[in-house]
Order: sequence, then C-alpha cells, then structure tokens
Amino acid sequence: AIMSFHQCGGNVGDVVNIPIPQWVRDVGATDPDIFYTNRSGTRNIEYLTLGVDDQPLFQGRTAVQMYADYMASFRENMKKFLDAGTIVDIEVGLGPAGEMRYLSYPQSQGWVFPGIGEFICYDKYLEADFKAAAAKAGHPEWELPDDAGEYNDTPEKTQFFKDNGTYLTKKGKFFLSWYSNKLIKHGDKILDEANKVFLGCRVQLAIKISGIHWWYRVPNHAA
Repeated sequence: AIMSFHQCGGNVGDVVNIPIPQWVRDVGATDPDIFYTNRSGTRNIEYLTLGVDDQPLFQGRTAVQMYADYMASFRENMKKFLDAGTIVDIEVGLGPAGEMRYLSYPQSQGWVFPGIGEFICYDKYLEADFKAAAAKAGHPEWELPDDAGEYNDTPEKTQFFKDNGTYLTKKGKFFLSWYSNKLIKHGDKILDEANKVFLGCRVQLAIKISGIHWWYRVPNHAA
C-alpha cells in the first residue's frame, strides 16, 4: 500500500493525472507559497513545499499532521487487512513521485535531460527558515542563491557550480548543508509519524530515495 501525498501526473511513467486534493489547492489559491517555488517565482503544485511541514495552514493542521491523519485513517479503515497480514508493505510518500527529493527538474516546466535543474526553496516559508538559520550562524546578510542557473544549464555556465564557484565558499557550503538537512528532517518527521501509526502492525515500512540520475565529467556534480 502506498501513502501518496503527491500529484500523479508529469513524471516518468505517469499515465493518469490525479492532483493533490482540491481543498488543499484552495489554500494555495490564497497562499501560493505553500507550493515549491523556483527563483523566478514559478510554482509547482505536485507537492507541498517542506516549508509548510510545521505551519498550521490547512484548517488548523500542518502538512505533517495531514499526512499523519491520512495514515491513521488508513490503519483504522484497513484494520482487518493489516491484522490478517494481507498488507505486508507500506510505502510512505516523502515528496514528488513519492520520492524523498526536491522538485528540482520538472518536465512540466521545460526541464530536459541532462539540465542541472534548479534549487526550489524560494517560497516565503523556506526563505524565512534560511534567513533565520543564517542569522543564527552569525550571517543575517546571507540570502538564497541567485547564481545557480536555470533548469537546462550546465554547471560551468553558472557561478554557483563552476570550478571554484560559490559552492566552495563559506556561504555556499552553509546553504547546501541547510538545503540537504531540511529534506532529511522532512523525511524524519513523516517517518516518525508512520512508525507511531503502524506500531504493532505486521508490515514493513518503505520509502523511495532517488539516486544520482546523471553527472558531468567535471569535479563538481550539480545533479
């Protein structure tokens, strides 16, 4: 059984289009920052930004609470199948296409292989989180990257990823650490809830983590 918290449609292998629920998208109509946003301000409604994981924007609930409620409802309604051992595996969705990753290379927005993709943390919630983290680290002047290129660039065309680029600076390393750790914490939060919900069930919990899909024959690998 798959706990799907993402849109079906727009990814490899998707043969149908099933958006995230209308009542969630209604929140996005007045607050579009609940969705992943690139530096140019383009939104992607495949999955909620992890910037709202702990924001009670959804009829008083946070995104993580919604995911937990869904899993609890599944356990309650599928109790006889879980108790009987009919359901043996539960895959917990953690991002677009169910994978624990950022929406960095959306085909729906013009990305084509092997473009490096983009950082996707420019909604107001993730931006505020970064600014707070930078201030705590003693650098309130640091901003999110503005030199990492666009979806179909190559690393050497960007100031961020080129040889001796921004990624090697103190600010660049801080950003990359913050960016990757936000994703890890996102996975931890949802899996913590899954462990509580399915405690005592004879099931294995599984997740999907995307691998490195492509790389360049250069020292730094933007993918």
